[in-house]
Amino acid sequence: MKTVFINCSPKERFCASAYFLFLQRLFTGGTKVYEKLRTPADQAGILEQLRDAQAVVFGLPMYVDGVPSHVLRFMEEMEVFCRENKLCLNVYCIANNGFIEGKQNEPLMQVFENFCSRSGLTWGGGVGIGGGVMLNVTRILFIVDIGLLALNTVLSIVNTGDFFPKAAWIGFAENAALLLYFNLGVLFYLAVMGRLISKGEYFGKRYTRILIPSFVFILFADIFFIITSVLEGGIFKGWLARKE
Repeated sequence: MKTVFINCSPKERFCASAYFLFLQRLFTGGTKVYEKLRTPADQAGILEQLRDAQAVVFGLPMYVDGVPSHVLRFMEEMEVFCRENKLCLNVYCIANNGFIEGKQNEPLMQVFENFCSRSGLTWGGGVGIGGGVMLNVTRILFIVDIGLLALNTVLSIVNTGDFFPKAAWIGFAENAALLLYFNLGVLFYLAVMGRLISKGEYFGKRYTRILIPSFVFILFADIFFIITSVLEGGIFKGWLARKE
């Protein structure tokens, strides 16, 4: 069975959609093809991959409670292509947003369900994920932790000859367990959906989120967006600029 995974994020790198599609591929059997959809130039290659596929998984962020505009244009082309070539694909979706609740992705899910009904395709369901950006940060932190563990191990070998510094390994294990806990809801639903994708069966719509209290999420989200705003040119960028 061939499954095409489409990363629909407009970002070039380090996007949450790529992270969730990576996890989904781990849980899905059969032949797996990974594609990126960012510009109209990407459409033709993706459509050709659909010719002999049995399932397609869209991974995308939610924009203004819906599907990003470049994805909508692709869906229009895909509808025509599937009708002309009499394709019967199972369609699944992994949607994420910057809000805390995964249920916020419901309108986007409805768009895909209606798309399948109109195109004669089979809607297989999907996972709506809340706190997608923060969950994506956890994978970066995990990589950083691995680097720190390697550095501490090297220093321990040089200074004491100890290949397994106990404190460093305990700290790494604690951080890894915490990051795993944050992702538990996502991992569970993607594992279940991956099994059903491999069987060509219906999964339905499921919603999950980063597993932290909402007030903690809001605090860290505020800090994150303030830092991002400063790095992008300042909190008040554009507010006081002269209007043309």
